[in-house]
Amino acid sequence: MGKLSRYAGRTALVTGAGDGIGKMLALKLAEAGVTVCVQDIREDAAAEVAKNIGSNAFAMAFDISDRAAVAEAADQFARDYSDLAMLWINAGVGVGASILEGKPDQVRWAYDVNILGAIWTAQCFVPLLQGDPRHVGITASTAALRAPEGDFPLYAATKHGTMAVAEALRGELSAKDIETTILCPGLLNTEIWDGAKARPERFGGERRMDPKIAGMWRDAKTPDAMWPDIERVMAAGGGTLVCATDNGDTGAAMRQRIDAIENGLVEL
Repeated sequence: MGKLSRYAGRTALVTGAGDGIGKMLALKLAEAGVTVCVQDIREDAAAEVAKNIGSNAFAMAFDISDRAAVAEAADQFARDYSDLAMLWINAGVGVGASILEGKPDQVRWAYDVNILGAIWTAQCFVPLLQGDPRHVGITASTAALRAPEGDFPLYAATKHGTMAVAEALRGELSAKDIETTILCPGLLNTEIWDGAKARPERFGGERRMDPKIAGMWRDAKTPDAMWPDIERVMAAGGGTLVCATDNGDTGAAMRQRIDAIENGLVEL
């Protein structure tokens, strides 16, 4: 029996599964015998991944930052499919802007996808989970575990928000006997550096980044390096999984942040 045999023959929905970590999750869950709903804002990308998986996958395209669109998609899912056992809230965007100089559209896009999108997805799809077991995964980032400084402060700040939403959801879902896995990946070989290629018009529209900036992502490990540990944690009923990729820097930065906060602690 496989580690995820409890979910074999049942259905999982993975958001942001047109590429990157979401695509990996969809492929690996399908290999474990799960029927996968491949969600992405890009209809062609979702359809391509579902096609590559085969008969135990289907695609849905909607914008997770649009609450009405998510609710409509959930209604459609409820009408057309059944037995949703797993929801993986994975969709997210990378933004290279700073807090002080980020354009309003960039700021709204980052927060609406990385934080509000996670909330809207949970609100609309968690009620569709049924059976036993039920599982919700949330993809945050190692950026959520260190001070949100450095080269990508706006992105890091939103991922702190994603992490907070994930931890808050864990408490609410536990009361409903729904398992939770919070995944914090480090830098991996994904297309997050070019995320604006699918940016909706209300946030400034499509923008293609210069591939020359993609070096550190393309030199990184691929997302499937995380799968054995993801599968292990999920099979054990969930938990928090930090997949660092920086030779100890994440751990050191976590301790430094905790120390700085603790040093400011006073009892009144």
